[in-house]
Amino acid sequence: MPPFTEHTGVAAALLRPNIDTDAIIPSREMTSVGKTGLADGLFAVWRYLDAAARVPDPQFVLNRPAQRGSSVLLGGENFGCGSSREHAVWALKEYGVRAVVAPSFGAIFAANCVRNGLAPVLLPAAQVQALAEVVAADPKYHQLTVDLLHQRLSVVDGPQFRFSMPDEQRQALVSGLDPIGQTLQLGERIAAFEARDRALRPWAYLA
Repeated sequence: MPPFTEHTGVAAALLRPNIDTDAIIPSREMTSVGKTGLADGLFAVWRYLDAAARVPDPQFVLNRPAQRGSSVLLGGENFGCGSSREHAVWALKEYGVRAVVAPSFGAIFAANCVRNGLAPVLLPAAQVQALAEVVAADPKYHQLTVDLLHQRLSVVDGPQFRFSMPDEQRQALVSGLDPIGQTLQLGERIAAFEARDRALRPWAYLA
């Protein structure tokens, strides 16, 4: 996955609490076991007046012209709660979302975000609200920057806030390495261990 150090983009505020993974990507929109083909189903229940015919609801935040190309979501408490479906993160990422900023996250959703290169940024509710108010005035101008290296959020001509992300999560995003990539980096050490272990316990190996 691409390394994530800093991203600047249009932010959209969807401050409802307890937005669960079924709201992010309804089960009927999960027509693939892969990571693609999901963006059209993102928030399908809210985003469309008729989901089957893909008739956009002009009132839904992501459908407003000023929010076109939004790549940062400002969310409410417990964003991504509910089931463990990784499709929710895949749908967000395919749509173009690079970071979600919220007061709290569903634990599995947050872990899935990191594994897929999408930054889950924790910020107190009052600060998320403050960002949402500034962004809403002119989303294209008041773009939001997520700086993972300095753990800082800033808005053009708006507030700037610090956030804290666990080192393990931040390093995974900055390096662009998911757990498989991190394991592959240890290939030589793993091979050396296997060689030593094979010599000590040959009976444990088939060949």
